[in-house]
Amino acid sequence: MTPKVQRSAPPFIQIADHFRTKINEGALPQDAKLPSIADIARDWGVATATAAKAIKQLQDEGYVRSSSQGTFVDLGKKLTSGPDRLQMLRATGSGFRPGERVDILSAGLISASTEVAKALEINEGDQVVQRRRVYLDDQGVVALSTSWLAGQLADAAPELLEAGPLPKMTFGLIEERTGRRAVRRRDVVGMRPVPEDIADVLGVEAGTMALTMTNHYWDQNGNPTEYARDYLGTDRELSAEYVLD
Repeated sequence: MTPKVQRSAPPFIQIADHFRTKINEGALPQDAKLPSIADIARDWGVATATAAKAIKQLQDEGYVRSSSQGTFVDLGKKLTSGPDRLQMLRATGSGFRPGERVDILSAGLISASTEVAKALEINEGDQVVQRRRVYLDDQGVVALSTSWLAGQLADAAPELLEAGPLPKMTFGLIEERTGRRAVRRRDVVGMRPVPEDIADVLGVEAGTMALTMTNHYWDQNGNPTEYARDYLGTDRELSAEYVLD
């Protein structure tokens, strides 16, 4: 069916969203060729400048590359952050990009550190679920991610304590078992020294400064559901694009 422009968002954003979804779902795999700007303009009933702006949006976000031969899917070393995975999970049912996989390194109960306790609004030393995993693609480590959740959530979702993948990820599992839906988040990007216990996985020496993203999630009642930190793999990049009214 020929796509049609709606009026809820600028046309170039709608076009970019259309192709981004196809890329995330795997319908347009790595190195697949997108329609030409002229074809996009014709199919969507927009000016060629609008079609070109949509392609530029995808380029800026790290989804495609363009040359004299056309525009091709190129995820390169693009990082998929925790918030990206939540959006992908809700949109497509999967929190992974084509070619990505996850290895669960550990899962269990630990005593909350001062930082984690403050984030989850519990007492220092209280039991929390800690899940650690590494995301990989054909270019190596995408990110090493650690999540912390209040320990009582393991009563409703004992799978949290198993060192295996969660089909719906932590977000979906918690929502399914408790009705608590993550509706708000805060992202903090910074440079941090790599801890000794994850240095080997990242392939760097302990203490090496690495780019990190720390994510904090709250449910519909304003209560924290999860606190997480990603250490990005070598040469990975963070990018974000916003529509400014």
